[in-house]
Parts: sequence; C-alpha cells; structure tokens
Amino acid sequence: MDEKLMKKGHSFRMTDRCACQMTGIRDVIALDETGVLLETEMGVLTIRGKGLHIKRLTLEKGEADLEGTVISFAYSEGGNIHKQGDSFLKRIFK
Repeated sequence: MDEKLMKKGHSFRMTDRCACQMTGIRDVIALDETGVLLETEMGVLTIRGKGLHIKRLTLEKGEADLEGTVISFAYSEGGNIHKQGDSFLKRIFK
C-alpha cells in the first residue's frame, strides 16, 4: 500500500506543561530525563524539559504519553542530525 495512504496524521496535546498526549508517533529516536526525540508523521519532534519519561508508548497505534516538566518543543524535517565529534545526545540536545 502507498505510504501516503497509510499516513495517520499527528497530534500533540499538552496539559499544564507536565503531561503530553501524542499521536502519529513512528519511533523514539532518543530519550533521557532532559530530552526526548521522536519521529512523527510531521517530522522530528524534540521535547526538552526536566524529569521527562514516557508513561505509555504504543508504536503499533502511533501513540505516546509523556510526563515531566516541558520547557520547549520544536519540529524539524529530520535532515542530517549527525555531526562528527559529539555524542548523539549532545548533538540533539544542544
């Protein structure tokens, strides 16, 4: 089946900067207490914060729930996030 026909869309809902419910999640690229990097239907989503953890993840449905204090979130097209010399997480969460 054509990939475009299989797109499910993406949503991001945040409550009080401490809980996020998301759909359209394809994969978790990186995760630690200060940042989460997710591949979504709409590009790569970077979430920065404190005490972050994924409460629920169902990749078959493309759903995820995140808890912790969210400081920022940003989307990118993915592109080349690899840079020589720095560790993977250091490059992502600069």
